[in-house]
Amino acid sequence: MSRILGFIPARMAASRFPGKPLHPILGRPMLEHVIGRARRFDRFDLLAVCTCDAEIAAFCDSVGFPAILTADTHTRALDRVAEAAGKCGIAVADDDIVLNVQGDEPMMHPDMIAATVRPLEDRPDTVTGTLLAMDIVDDAQFANPDVLKIIHDLDGRVLYTSRVPVPHRRPGQSLADIGAKRIYGIFGFRWHFLKTFTALPESPLEIVEACDSNRLYDHGLHQHIAPYPFRPSYSVDSPRDIGLVEAAMRDDPLWGRY
Repeated sequence: MSRILGFIPARMAASRFPGKPLHPILGRPMLEHVIGRARRFDRFDLLAVCTCDAEIAAFCDSVGFPAILTADTHTRALDRVAEAAGKCGIAVADDDIVLNVQGDEPMMHPDMIAATVRPLEDRPDTVTGTLLAMDIVDDAQFANPDVLKIIHDLDGRVLYTSRVPVPHRRPGQSLADIGAKRIYGIFGFRWHFLKTFTALPESPLEIVEACDSNRLYDHGLHQHIAPYPFRPSYSVDSPRDIGLVEAAMRDDPLWGRY
């Protein structure tokens, strides 16, 4: 059976929010929330933070959590995860599943990780990469350029991700009518497919949209969506998101349980 290896990429020099991983949310560093929640997925054979920052590695050491130091030249999370997987101390097999659990998802739930893994295990002959695709129900979120929207085909293959509100919505249509979905920051890869990804050069649409998944689509490769219904669970892209997350987290069933 394939192993499941999880990596939480984090760096202090985030362009839109420097110092973001260790910024407090309800009195605890954001990264601590992500670690505590990811640990509740009980199928990991390995779970570690990957970072280029000694400050983040020191924090992980203080809470007894493994951290893998990576190069400071990576601009995309998946490249950092791939480096960490290659030096994690486990001989990763080509069919093992490598998960990227973004370090700015402090409201993530373990069933989201399970949903990201499911298509890889249910359709091993056709699905080699997944991303968690959460339904969008809020107009402001649909319009928000920090939120990456997903265009996919009838088989669930992702065709493109964009910061603009896509697909097009006609007057009178709801977001449910057009199937609006966003990337939630959990990605799954068979190890051989992640290695293929990192061997590709940065692509035009990846750079324009600042989304590394578009590197695959530019080169004719695909991830598949891992569908997930909306739940009040917000990413942290900029300082203004902290208040939104803190308000929602107080009502989150996992708060106080890690």
